[in-house]
Amino acid sequence: MVSKNIEKALNNQIKIEAESSQIYLAMACWAEVKGLEGVAGFMYDQSNEERDHMLKLIKFVNERGGHAQISELAAPNVTFTSFKEMFEKLFEHEVFVSNSINELVHTSLQEKDYATHNFLQWYVSEQIEEEAMARSILDKINLIGDDKGGLYLFDRDIQQITVSTAATNNPQ
Repeated sequence: MVSKNIEKALNNQIKIEAESSQIYLAMACWAEVKGLEGVAGFMYDQSNEERDHMLKLIKFVNERGGHAQISELAAPNVTFTSFKEMFEKLFEHEVFVSNSINELVHTSLQEKDYATHNFLQWYVSEQIEEEAMARSILDKINLIGDDKGGLYLFDRDIQQITVSTAATNNPQ
């Protein structure tokens, strides 16, 4: 049985994951209308992944005797000055999500809720990967600078990042 405090914290994380999905969906739309099909595909995949993270939390809360809450979401930013700014925002958001997960882990330990603590370890690992991927992408963007040819190659190559990341995150 999940405590009311843990249930409230998990419901907050459900909202964060839902908003993450919306943020990446907005980024995908922005990239798509800018002609960055690879970046758009990457962002659509990220949006779906965040929704999956949300659903996993919902199932956990409900299975532990709590009641997952679906709440109103904040509207995401829909415009960016550049694709670099967009990926900087992605990285900042992943750091925010990591901090939120870490707070959840802390709360679960304070309450001696070891089932929730164990469940959250998957999210801790996932966030390490997400931050590392975002940092790696930013490194590549910084290497490109203002080179249009580099942007073309980056847009093409980011699709491979999506495929390789998806393969490592979903072993079957």
